[in-house]
Amino acid sequence: MIWYLRKDYKLDHEAKRVVEEAKLADVLFKVVAPKDFDLVVTRDDRRSIRFKAGTVSLPDVVIPRTGSGTDSYARSVLRHLERLHVPVLNNADSIDASMDKMYSTQILRQHNISVPQTMLVRFPVDASFVEKEIGFPCVIKVLSGSYGKGIHLVRDKSALEELMEFVSSLNSPLNILIQEYVDFSPGVDIRVLVVGGKVLGAMKRSSSDGDFRANISRGGTGEIYPLNDQLVFIATETAKVLNLDIAGVDLLIDENGYKVCEANSAPGFKGFEEYCGVNVAKEILNYAIFKSNKV
Repeated sequence: MIWYLRKDYKLDHEAKRVVEEAKLADVLFKVVAPKDFDLVVTRDDRRSIRFKAGTVSLPDVVIPRTGSGTDSYARSVLRHLERLHVPVLNNADSIDASMDKMYSTQILRQHNISVPQTMLVRFPVDASFVEKEIGFPCVIKVLSGSYGKGIHLVRDKSALEELMEFVSSLNSPLNILIQEYVDFSPGVDIRVLVVGGKVLGAMKRSSSDGDFRANISRGGTGEIYPLNDQLVFIATETAKVLNLDIAGVDLLIDENGYKVCEANSAPGFKGFEEYCGVNVAKEILNYAIFKSNKV
């Protein structure tokens, strides 16, 4: 039995695709949501977890798809399953690391993986210091976000000061990252999907409206991008050091090759399957089956 953990029971494209592949493979598959679990932390057996107020048999493997919306309760459910020796792809710690853009950047840099120059700022923001350390234009990001949301391109010092004045006026100012704008190939990035340490392929994403964000979910277009040794290495190393079994690694192109923009623990793959012709859902399902047989 495979559990597919989502925030709710409304199936997105990725969930529907994995359900389809599970039916074709005659694999027992169940979509579950954290809100339906009760945990008893003083027990160490399967009766320590209840689903919809009843006892439940433990799954052979869990595929979490809560992504950047993973809250503390979802993490508790995942960690409890890990404690009961259920393979969780990806585990709670790796999801946490990929959710926190500052932390994941620190990990990547520690392992000598190329990333854009990045700084975490506090308020009031010293625009002159940002200009000295990062320069303009620069990219403003919230610490946790997906699908290109919470990202803003700031073109000069004045624009940064105006934006930071607005952000600081909020009742609960967000934690803000400021990052180097890699302008070697503006409006273009490379999405690489890695499953079980294996690169499934790469997709070049291009903005269709002149925006610097190239996400397919924002209307960008995609095409197959040829694999090369540098791309495969940086993508697999990124997944490895973040301990991600399933990863969407987004790369920026610069004059020396690639820089890791970010890594996603629950990457969307609708565009990838459409543009690259790779059956991502089947690859994820097969890897989950493989991991369940290793226990």
